[in-house]
Amino acid sequence: MNKNVLVITPAFLTFAICVLASLYVNFSVPPTWVEQKATTQVFINDQGQYYFLEDEEVILINKVVPYEESPLRQQALDQAREAPNLAEQWIVELDTATGTERISALSASPHFGAWSLLPAFVAISLCLLTREPVSSLFAGMVVGAFMLGSFNLLDEVLIPAFASSNSASILLLYLWLLGGLLGVWSRTGAAQQFAEFMAHSFIRGPRSAKFIGWLLGLVFFQGGSISTVLAGVAIKPLADRSKVSHEEASYIVDTTGAPVASLLAFNAWPLFVQSLIFVPGVAVLSSEASRINFYFSSLVFSFYSILAILGALALSLNFPGFPGTGLLKAKRRAAQSGELDRAGATPISTPELHTNHVSADYSPSIAEFIVPLLLLVFIAVGSFVILGSPQVNWAFGAALLLAIVIALLKGMSLSQVIDGIGNGLKGVIMPVTIMMLAITLGGISAETGGGLYLIDLLGDRIPYYALPATLLVITIVTSISTGSSWGTYAVVFPLAMPLAWAITQGQAIANPELYLSICFACVLNGGVFGDQCSPISDTTILSATTIGCDLMDHVKTQFEPALYTVGLSAVLWTASAVVIA
Repeated sequence: MNKNVLVITPAFLTFAICVLASLYVNFSVPPTWVEQKATTQVFINDQGQYYFLEDEEVILINKVVPYEESPLRQQALDQAREAPNLAEQWIVELDTATGTERISALSASPHFGAWSLLPAFVAISLCLLTREPVSSLFAGMVVGAFMLGSFNLLDEVLIPAFASSNSASILLLYLWLLGGLLGVWSRTGAAQQFAEFMAHSFIRGPRSAKFIGWLLGLVFFQGGSISTVLAGVAIKPLADRSKVSHEEASYIVDTTGAPVASLLAFNAWPLFVQSLIFVPGVAVLSSEASRINFYFSSLVFSFYSILAILGALALSLNFPGFPGTGLLKAKRRAAQSGELDRAGATPISTPELHTNHVSADYSPSIAEFIVPLLLLVFIAVGSFVILGSPQVNWAFGAALLLAIVIALLKGMSLSQVIDGIGNGLKGVIMPVTIMMLAITLGGISAETGGGLYLIDLLGDRIPYYALPATLLVITIVTSISTGSSWGTYAVVFPLAMPLAWAITQGQAIANPELYLSICFACVLNGGVFGDQCSPISDTTILSATTIGCDLMDHVKTQFEPALYTVGLSAVLWTASAVVIA
């Protein structure tokens, strides 16, 4: 009997069917083009030319046509048989509410109907079937590329994606700076010294370790990725020393990432989001200052982020009603056997990241951990206050340099420092690879138009009380598909806010501004949920990486409590819409 029999696994069968489906879409399914309108503040110079400002640079608008004449308007797109010849066109239309002319940039984006969700479906389903993120992400990328007609994966997909500024930033920050810093700390024993200090001073067991970790997550509120990295690095040694399961620790790190950053929004979140929510004729969204104020005033409706943070606190304090069977099972395993990972788990970080390589003649100190970390936070926060955006690369670069200088001044040889940096790079190479593939897949998913399809499907036919939950679902699907909350916002907000305002006017909502706030909070929180739960999200990957957890174990154990939380939030948003209407 021949043992070398080809075995067709469910994962392989799924991939094969989806590849065939992608080819069918490419050759047989024409894209649906949807009008996209971006309204910005336009000025007129002394020569009578229209212009706008972009990063304080004057950009002239060469030609403006009436909206009714544009081939990019929806009516023309519906009648066209081919893709539009123009990528963008500036149009003018009369604002009937104010009697003034409004200048907008008009463009058209395609989607392939329900087929638009195919790349994300492939990646996520294969992640669940195989527990192997690299091949799953690559498979989703292949399917999406074939849908778009990009069959030369190297030249048309991978090289442009990996050569982008986004990929370069990932390599700089997460591979060289973060990997280098973690490697130096591993060589000096700084993180272990911090853990021992905290254990001696504050921690009495798993509960206090988790609670301290939760507090640290609140302290690092600067943004999703940076918050996750800082919290994970600080929590890892505390959790391991106190026998906290890696699933629990990853959940705490992830849940105090984007949810905290969106609520304690003294960071880049309001500045980014406000640029996406302008609606003509709406006073509370008319200027940058008013939109930022709207962001903060709407946080009272951020039910998911609030409940998620409270849920992480409940887990930290061993609250008996915590709704997460996977996390509770991991907790019992760690308590009974001391095993921080399930049997057969594959952590996505390597031992080089979390193993001390301290020389016998080197004396570690807690200052080697605390001082670079404080410098990192100081630069990130200070640059945000002064420049308007946190300079994360500066912060991590300065922290790495300081850690190196301290080690050298204490007598460590340069070769030992370089050896530590090398170990750190080896420790993060796999998660960095996953992140780059995830970003590539996210870009392809955006090109196939999944979020656009969902919005276009619904239009303005939704009853007012159903819109918040509907926007939530759309945002969640888009965010899980792309793995990015900010990328999701760029797709959904420009569509959702005008839709919400149109419903306030068409269905006579008594409190239109409050209704807008509810819809805004649904999109904001839906992006946060997807950012947490998607296996291709950078914060999800980094949470597992910094703790040393199996990525899919983290995703599966986090999804259940997050689903309970978002379900309760949907009920609260719907009830709020009914009350204020």
